[in-house]
Amino acid sequence: MKKQFDFNKLLVIILAIVLALSWLYPFFLIFINSFKTRTEILSNVIGLPEKITLANYPNAFQAMNYVSGFGNSVIITVASVGLTVLFSAMAAYVLHRRNSKLSTFIYYFCGVTMLIPFQAIMIPLINLFGQINLLNRTGLTIMNIGFSVSLSVYLYYGAMRSISTDLDDAANIDGASRISIFFRVILPILKPTTVTVIILNGMKIWNDYLLPSLVVNQQGMRTLPLELYSFFGEFTTQWELALTGLLLAIIPVILLFISLQKYFIAGISEGSLKM
Repeated sequence: MKKQFDFNKLLVIILAIVLALSWLYPFFLIFINSFKTRTEILSNVIGLPEKITLANYPNAFQAMNYVSGFGNSVIITVASVGLTVLFSAMAAYVLHRRNSKLSTFIYYFCGVTMLIPFQAIMIPLINLFGQINLLNRTGLTIMNIGFSVSLSVYLYYGAMRSISTDLDDAANIDGASRISIFFRVILPILKPTTVTVIILNGMKIWNDYLLPSLVVNQQGMRTLPLELYSFFGEFTTQWELALTGLLLAIIPVILLFISLQKYFIAGISEGSLKM
């Protein structure tokens, strides 16, 4: 029997290919231009390099203080994301299991706070943290947690709806405490959502420029996005080093996404479609 041609399926495939190419093309430009000289970049930015130049990598690595910037980014990102996961998962667990008017109000309040733009509270926030001497990595970590918790609680709360309270009751009968139930029973089930929270918040915090520029823009505390800014001068831009440095800065988050991508879609579905 002859199979009927599915035009809609072909259209979806073509659209997916076009979207994938449009997403990958900027990364392709960054990659090929990292092997060019500044003159060649300015004369032919979209072409392949006529002669591959590897000197950009050690030069960019040294000029942007990569080791220091990478270390600061890792410390801030890991601390911020780790504490966000812990606080958000625990908050969502309590809010869902209590099921009171207060918990419902707090849950919806978390959703409302996601609508507040950072620029609206930027100046008073920086002034407040400056008064209590927290314009440092600790203060930046606290701010990152505050800006990440709302969405994370929202995702965890949605995932919690698919976990039956019978599990809590069974563990309670076996003598497990509330904390033990959360860490040994509930949290492992929330693994896909946890991975989603890690990816979403990790990429946002790692790539953030505005907030770190206001809080840790001092020598020795700068993150990688701040170190990249050194290639952009008032009268000239070191494009060959800037593009190479940008590639070095985004490689860690790309590796993070690739290593955790199999859990990402499952976590998004648990945290949003079941609300």
